[in-house]
Amino acid sequence: MTTEASTDAKLTADAKLRQIIAEQEEIFVRRQPKSQRLAEQAKQHLTGGVTSSWQITVPQPVWLSRGRGSKVWDVDGNEYVDLHGGYGAALAGHAHPAIAKAITDQAQNGTHFAQPTPDAITVAHELARRFGLPSWRFANSGTEATMDAVHLMRSITGRDLIIKIEGCYHGHHDSVQVSVAPEEQDAGPQEKPSSAPSSSGIPKAITDLTLIATFNDLDSVARLLDEHQGQIAGMILEPVMMNAGIIKPEPGYLASLKDLLHDHGALLTFDEVKTGLTVGPGGVTRLVNVQPDVITLAKSMGGGVSVAAIGGTEQTMAHVADGGYEMVGTFNGNPLAMAATRAMLTEVATPEAYQNIERLRQRAAAGLQDAIDDNGLVAHVVTAGAKGCVVFAADKVTSYRGFLGVDDRYSHAHWLYQHNGGVFLPPWGKIEQWLISVQHDEADIDRLIENFAVFARAAGPGTGG
Repeated sequence: MTTEASTDAKLTADAKLRQIIAEQEEIFVRRQPKSQRLAEQAKQHLTGGVTSSWQITVPQPVWLSRGRGSKVWDVDGNEYVDLHGGYGAALAGHAHPAIAKAITDQAQNGTHFAQPTPDAITVAHELARRFGLPSWRFANSGTEATMDAVHLMRSITGRDLIIKIEGCYHGHHDSVQVSVAPEEQDAGPQEKPSSAPSSSGIPKAITDLTLIATFNDLDSVARLLDEHQGQIAGMILEPVMMNAGIIKPEPGYLASLKDLLHDHGALLTFDEVKTGLTVGPGGVTRLVNVQPDVITLAKSMGGGVSVAAIGGTEQTMAHVADGGYEMVGTFNGNPLAMAATRAMLTEVATPEAYQNIERLRQRAAAGLQDAIDDNGLVAHVVTAGAKGCVVFAADKVTSYRGFLGVDDRYSHAHWLYQHNGGVFLPPWGKIEQWLISVQHDEADIDRLIENFAVFARAAGPGTGG
């Protein structure tokens, strides 16, 4: 194909994509008039018209009324197969009988004491069994858990600097609001990524304490450790990156990373807030058989109730037990959260549930890839247990810089097709992943595949339709 013909083809594809998005956004708004009215009403007293900035979506926020099993319903009465999963929190699905009973039973016996309850022992024991780390404390969100992890690494080592991965999200406390999703012009040189603040309100004095490395690149970590000898407390990373679709570690990367950090007296934290129970019963930690010094969990472990956990080696957590670092919080180990988590770990996230999720994962991956191949889309499917995404790029993505080149317009168009076809996916395009819950079935996955096939026919290099 000549350069001129290639340019014409790209212009045609761009025009087709713009048309698809415009048409689907119009359908989206037309089928949700009550959501539109509520969005306007909410602006009177709800800041930005929503309860979290992540709920501000194009063309408008989606207002939900209820959920049961694998489905949710919006306020207009539209039913969806829920593969959004509350950004990965709803591994149990909705209104799971075991979770509902645990919460109801505990609520009738008190909702808060700021004292430990017996369920906390069961939960800690089960987490130790699953993840192989012996000592645990609780918190209320992933942000709190990763904040404690960073504080703990600094407290143990007496050092101020930490390393994080370019493109990883670890919550919204100051130390990790650095290089979360930087644009190319702000990211700095590829060989030395910048410590770019990820929102306003983060002091430069804080961002200077957070050094940025590249995922799957041991040399980038080694350079930082050599440049800042004896100053780095530790490193926090998602062992499978999930703020950039899904980016998996290369074989041996995580084990070598641990050795490298320990050689320099630094600690390693795995942020498994998103991967925790979703990629398997013991997270990435058990899958790759690499034990970090600290691990953080949240999201799916509470069956939809807000809860988090921080686990560690005996040596690491002894620093908390002996008062070297005070890990505190009024709602830590809240009895409702502990009851729900106990039910999640002992009754919901069972071996049988994971077997079913694996069958559905295989079905989804194969069906979507077939639709990609049949329609000539430049894309591929990436899955990790209950999580999955379509990456609209030809090549495997191994780090954030590769992810930057993925065209987000295709992800947005796909989201619109799924939503208008009755499948609720996370709205943030190429960033997020779907979640298969323990209550999904083959019919749910088939609806995902069928909607994708319609999208692929429209967006592929053919005439569309």
